[in-house]
Amino acid sequence: MTPAEIRARAFAMPLTSPSYPMGPYRFVNREYLIITYRTDPDALRRVVPKPLQFDEPLVKYEFIRMPDSTGFGDYTESGQVIPVRLGDQHGGYVHAMFLDDDPPIAGGRELWGFPKKLAQPSLRVERDTLLGTLDYGPVRVATGSMGYKHRALPAATLRAALAEPGFLLKIIPHVDGSPRICELVRYRLSDIVLKGGWTGPAALELAPHALAPVADLPVREVVSATHLIADLTLDLGEVVHDYIAARDTP
Repeated sequence: MTPAEIRARAFAMPLTSPSYPMGPYRFVNREYLIITYRTDPDALRRVVPKPLQFDEPLVKYEFIRMPDSTGFGDYTESGQVIPVRLGDQHGGYVHAMFLDDDPPIAGGRELWGFPKKLAQPSLRVERDTLLGTLDYGPVRVATGSMGYKHRALPAATLRAALAEPGFLLKIIPHVDGSPRICELVRYRLSDIVLKGGWTGPAALELAPHALAPVADLPVREVVSATHLIADLTLDLGEVVHDYIAARDTP
């Protein structure tokens, strides 16, 4: 295999059997339970990377079912997104993600820098309740619940939320363990087909865990809850800040 052949095929690992195909990545009937809660502002300051800033001490805890995902298959995801801004642009910083499928773990980390780890999340309807859970090994670390489709939400509000960019901290180490890539990445969703959105009464419980520390951003007050279903495309990202190039900046 020549160097040119290697470069032409080098979009993912392993070279001869990549863990995921080349994009774009389309998601059909993607279903969200998003519970927004108020947390400890000091805890947020410890995890939100500058130059991102937050205006209010809010966290969005998400449970997401993805039954039909290009190249990634059928899987479920759970984690925390922090409402932030970069200058005047508002979006969400993805702080933690846990999922049950290897290709989107590998692809999410390698391409965009999503902070993904292997765990056992679920999202399902239990009679009159939309129920999300996250288990890390045998330990239940998150439980979210919402009354099922109590009130419809305006489509314009949901579209605006999905159109906001996401931010990620992408870290790829060098062979000596030092950071080879350390960047703030921005990504967007596109070609959104909204199929419905609802709200209702909600509750969220987070439990301490050494390797799934979602409870380090404690729940002080549940603010709102959203259940939505949409088709969408996850676009590739762009670098908005290079921490290595700016290493002399505090």
